[in-house]
Order: sequence, then structure tokens, then C-alpha cells
Amino acid sequence: MRIKGDNEMATTRKSRALVRARVRRALKRGVTLIEILIVLAIVGLIAGGVAVVAVPKYAEAQKTQAKNDLRAIHPVAEKFRVDNPGECPTVELLRQKKELSTASKITDPWDTPYRIICNDEDIVVTSAGPDKKDNTQDDIRIPEAQATDKH
Repeated sequence: MRIKGDNEMATTRKSRALVRARVRRALKRGVTLIEILIVLAIVGLIAGGVAVVAVPKYAEAQKTQAKNDLRAIHPVAEKFRVDNPGECPTVELLRQKKELSTASKITDPWDTPYRIICNDEDIVVTSAGPDKKDNTQDDIRIPEAQATDKH
């Protein structure tokens, strides 16, 4: 039986030390599954928080956009009615007659067409609102007075 010499023992110790050092470096560099799951959970919480804030703001922005579109259509409809007494224009007619530019929106943010309602002297421009149904509480009207007649 041969006894290991000092040289061989030193080499074995060095190689074991090298292996341990490599393992330590690999562990330091590597990312564990737990760490990945923790990061994903944090990202999910942040995304959820952003959604809670962003969704109501988006809904409010849609209503504001509809009001702005209606404010742009209303004076054009009034002018048409002055120029054409007795006629109640539609948004499509205003666009055909080039009273509204082709770039003007004729549907609301919920993809429902804007409507023009004429009563005796008044003109009301409406959007069906988020529920997409006319004559409900969420309708948007310009001017904001109630419109009762349909045309």
C-alpha cells in the first residue's frame, strides 16, 4: 500500500479547494426558482396596483373624449339647422355635406354612432355612453339638458 506523499496531498487539497470555490461562485451567480417566483410576485403586485389606478382613469378619459367630440359637432349641427330650416341633420349627413371633416369622429369611444336630436328650437348631440344604450343614465349630451324627442 502506498502512502500519499506531501505533493499528492497538496494537489488533492488544492483541487478540492478549487471545486469548492467553483461551487460557491456558481451559487452566487445563479438565480434560484424561489427568487424568480418572488420577483414575479412583486411584478404582479405592481401591475395590479397600476391597473387599479389606470382603469378608472381610462374610463374617465373616454367620457372626456366623447364630450369633446360632441362639443365639436354641436355648433356644426346648429349652423346646418340655421342654413336648412326645418331639417334635423345627422352626423353622417354633416360629413357628406363636408360640414364635418372626414377626420372627425362619428362614433363615440365605445363605437356607437353619435346622434343629433332636434326639438323645436334646440339641438342636442348625444352619445349612448359606456352601456351603448340610448336614453339611459350614462348618456352624454351636449348641451347637458335632457333630450326627449328622438330623430
